[in-house]
Amino acid sequence: MLTPELVTLLTDPVLIAILVVALLVVGGAAGIVVTRRRRSALPQADQPAPLETAEPQVGDDAETPRDTPTRTVEDTELPEQAPTVEKPESAQGRLVRLRARLARSQGSLGKGLLALLSRDKLDEEAWEDIETTLITADVGVAPTQELVEKLRTRMRVEGVGAAQARDILREELIALVDPSMDRTLAVTRKDTQPAVVLVVGVNGTGKTTTVGRLARVLVAEDKHVVLGAADTFRAAAADQLQTWGERVGARTVRGPEGGDPASIAFDAVKQGIAEEADVVLIDTAGRLHTKTGLMDELGKVKRVIEKSAEVDEVLLVIDATTGQNGLTQARVFADVINVTGLVLTKLDGTAKGGIVIAVQRELGVPVKLVGLGEGADDLAPFDSEQFVDALLD
Repeated sequence: MLTPELVTLLTDPVLIAILVVALLVVGGAAGIVVTRRRRSALPQADQPAPLETAEPQVGDDAETPRDTPTRTVEDTELPEQAPTVEKPESAQGRLVRLRARLARSQGSLGKGLLALLSRDKLDEEAWEDIETTLITADVGVAPTQELVEKLRTRMRVEGVGAAQARDILREELIALVDPSMDRTLAVTRKDTQPAVVLVVGVNGTGKTTTVGRLARVLVAEDKHVVLGAADTFRAAAADQLQTWGERVGARTVRGPEGGDPASIAFDAVKQGIAEEADVVLIDTAGRLHTKTGLMDELGKVKRVIEKSAEVDEVLLVIDATTGQNGLTQARVFADVINVTGLVLTKLDGTAKGGIVIAVQRELGVPVKLVGLGEGADDLAPFDSEQFVDALLD
């Protein structure tokens, strides 16, 4: 039974508030205890791992830690793709293909001569036409007069007709081209050093392309080749030569634009010696034959190279389309540096194949290589008989 005093206490607002607060505190503590007991009762596998050691699960966001530095495209190292090394065409395959091209492009000279020699009557007018045809084809005045005199004598003495005219013309043209000249390239490695080939010529004759093509010819013969980019005056020359080298696996030694050509040539030879290369090909800057200072620089390049190795070949590159102007260039280069061989480029772009005869007669130096067309393998050793046969085919 509630007494009046107890009722008074139960209805006191202050006391009621104290009781409510006490009940809330006791209930919260009891809930925490229950929760801890439930968590401890869970299986070990179901408990989440601590934050610092947790592994990401499927569906979790993959976020880069904020203390990890970011990398730009420039900082990222991509795997380098090895350049594809080509297998150049063999020399024999080039000769067959180039002879066909030469026959198509030079046929007008041979056809013109055969048409004149096949006339029923070879009078003075006919022989004058023959002389004109030869001179127009850049054979040169002296060689033309020599050839015409031999043709007149043989056809008169032997009494041959049109059928035999071709054979006589072929024999005399071959003799004029002079098959006795040594046309082999000095590209054989010596005991302690590689063969060194220096390539020279005026602007625009195709020296750098010739060096690249010659490298392909030598690589096809299983020779180890090093290229020297000594043309430092033309911005793209070193890049062009390096591209040629990379295509066949040949190293290119180069220097700064506008640098000393003699120094680069010397470094290329040193590299060739270090690698025990078979051949070092040196590309030089094109220079006008009228510029004395530039011409004298060629002599310096050669002298600097010879401090460490002998220069075995000096190849003069001549544009066959320049005709008699090419002869003038050749004379000046021959006076400045000892030219050992000639390279005739763009021979397919002209019917004036007689430049072969004229330049050899002028310098006493053999044509060793000819270039036809724009292809990478459009360079081949010169062959007297095949050249004449191409003219007459």
